[in-house]
Amino acid sequence: MRLSGSITALATPFTAAGDIDFPAWERLLQAQLQAGTQAVVVAGSTGEAAALFDDEYDRLLRVAVEFAAGRMPVLAGTGQSNTAKTIRFNRRVAALGADAALVVTPPYVRPTQAGLLAHFRAVADDGGLAVVLYNVPGRTGCDMLPDTVGELSVHANIVGIKEARAEEDRMQALLPLRRDDFAVLSGDDPTAVRAMLAGADGVVSVASNVVPATFRRLCDLAREGDAAGAQVLDEMLAELYHFLGLEPNPIPVKALLALDGIGFGLRLPLQPLSSAHAGQASRLHAAIRQLEQRSRANAA
Repeated sequence: MRLSGSITALATPFTAAGDIDFPAWERLLQAQLQAGTQAVVVAGSTGEAAALFDDEYDRLLRVAVEFAAGRMPVLAGTGQSNTAKTIRFNRRVAALGADAALVVTPPYVRPTQAGLLAHFRAVADDGGLAVVLYNVPGRTGCDMLPDTVGELSVHANIVGIKEARAEEDRMQALLPLRRDDFAVLSGDDPTAVRAMLAGADGVVSVASNVVPATFRRLCDLAREGDAAGAQVLDEMLAELYHFLGLEPNPIPVKALLALDGIGFGLRLPLQPLSSAHAGQASRLHAAIRQLEQRSRANAA
């Protein structure tokens, strides 16, 4: 498996009663597939994985795998604060048909770099599934350094990294690790074009939940080296990037999805978008609908 291009970290839609809205989940998957999204992540941080019960998680993943039916890879978010629990989780999602596990650095416990090496090697050895490393220190309190990633990248079952740090020097330090069997992916929408123009394989995106066709076009332009075209389109998305950072992810993106009839909110302690931003959400939603229509028309 070679991960590249536009990869969507899917939000999980809920009904007004707070249950998972599976018809809305299938509509979201269908929109991604039709737009040319090149892989999806189920139950990552954008998918509110911490708020899902085991049976909900399993059904969510099973539906995605059955729907994708090999047409696009399905990654499952599995990272836990303990190595043995992560291994058990990986085996579970492997049995459910996931193509790979997106494994975040262990949150809260703040392991050393040596601890990260031992953790990810054990997960890759015994989890029964290809592993994509995920570094997002703003959420986990743990930063996996490029030298550590380099040591892990040679493991046969570790196939890439999603790097969510936005600093240019971090991406530059990781890009030399790219090989046919190890992908370097941006995990930061506002700097993804810069990363791809520099050689990154793609992006695991939040924004592509609501503009999947536009993001596929953006990734194609950047990966083809069309800097001018990619940067023009990226500038059109600047307001969306800003909006998605107004409140903790996935609050803003779920507000936009709700305007498309996909989902009715979040689970506590997360709450819906503040009323102060409701007007901006409506205006932005209208603008990105037009942009998405143009992207779909151009693709057709």
